[in-house]
Amino acid sequence: MTTDAADPAEAIGIAPAADAGFLQRYGASIEYILIPGAALVGALAVFGVFVALFGKSPLDLYFYMYQGAFGTWFSWQNTLTRAAPLILTALCTALPAQLGMVIIGGEGALLIGALSATSIALAMPWAPPLVVQVAMVCAGVAGGGLWIMLAGAMRQYRGVNETISSLLLVYIGLAILNHLVEGPMRDPGSLNKPSTREIGAANMIGSIPGTDIHWGLVFGVIAAIASYILIYHTVFGFAARVAGGNIRAAKIVGLGVSKLILTICFLAGGAAGLAGMIEVAAVQGRTNANLAAGYGFTGILVAFLARQNPLAIIPVAILLGGISASGGLLQRRLGLPDASVQVLQGIIFVFVLASDALYGRIGFLKGKS
Repeated sequence: MTTDAADPAEAIGIAPAADAGFLQRYGASIEYILIPGAALVGALAVFGVFVALFGKSPLDLYFYMYQGAFGTWFSWQNTLTRAAPLILTALCTALPAQLGMVIIGGEGALLIGALSATSIALAMPWAPPLVVQVAMVCAGVAGGGLWIMLAGAMRQYRGVNETISSLLLVYIGLAILNHLVEGPMRDPGSLNKPSTREIGAANMIGSIPGTDIHWGLVFGVIAAIASYILIYHTVFGFAARVAGGNIRAAKIVGLGVSKLILTICFLAGGAAGLAGMIEVAAVQGRTNANLAAGYGFTGILVAFLARQNPLAIIPVAILLGGISASGGLLQRRLGLPDASVQVLQGIIFVFVLASDALYGRIGFLKGKS
């Protein structure tokens, strides 16, 4: 009778190379979580040092950031409300990225979408609220979509860099908004802060029952899920990713690259334009300079931190929305200026860009011994 002990790995049915095989299969997916997470932690650490130089405790900083973002139900509602436009403006960057384009004009599309939605609402005072709301959605999406499609068209037909053109369109959009709000569309009753006339309480989209979170969050989540399905589970999305990987090869095999670029840019701008419509119909009730709150620029950070994945944009937007929501508490409890949150966002963006060089270079995630 033999008493040879069986190998523990064989006893439970695990092959010796199982771990290596697992990392080979899922190493890239792990990278997409590990590296942005490490960049975020590094940025928070650097921000903590920055705060410590001003005589404040980094531990108090992190505690109040958590309290302001997720510590109470009120904090959660504030965070989710701020996350709604971030999801939509992040899609304005993430969708064109599938084609290898870097669009950073979400802020401009948001402003044009808001202006378009307000214009159509003010032009329909006789219509039922539901009709006005649907018209505002269509106008916001169309306005923002055409605005970003203009950057795509200049890239495709005139060779203009889409990053520069989309950024310049932000300032053109802001100038148009200021001109109309302070001129032809100004409400005579808005003395200190020029604004358009109100769209009317009946035309506001309201909040999710039982909460103070407006329906824009639901629109954003639906848009992100729909974008994920479009990009990763349709022929159109596959064609877009092929063109993004090698545009010359896409042209050789007969893909309509021009159509792909214009369509993707329209959808991207439409998402940001919808964010503008929501800010009018759920928050402001009118169009004014308050709409230029930086949601479009923060959306760029959300998209990069989410690695341009539409589904990953949802939790990242909630995280960044929480950081933004905590600014007021940091100001009250630690005496930090409200702009400190913007400093943190800038540090995060630098870390995210720097960490891009690490993808594909972490040996143990490739299953190497």
